[in-house]
Amino acid sequence: MEKIRIYYAPWCGECRLARRIFEEHNLEYELIDIDNNPEAQRVVQEINNGYKSVPTILFPSGGVVVEPNAPELISALRREGLIAAQA
Repeated sequence: MEKIRIYYAPWCGECRLARRIFEEHNLEYELIDIDNNPEAQRVVQEINNGYKSVPTILFPSGGVVVEPNAPELISALRREGLIAAQA
């Protein structure tokens, strides 16, 4: 996996928040709608013990964050080296 994958649903407010953060930091990502993709639903359920939790964000490193709020997502992006650490 070369790009970040965001598994989302159009009705999900946390998904919109995640996308906004990615766009603010000019980060490329692949957006995958689980409502219209049975394989994507399976992946999300496998990661989340049977739940369709979105957003589920997969990083090329193998890292995963699920339903992060803004501070959690920013922290994950820093851990992944995708945005600069705070000074």
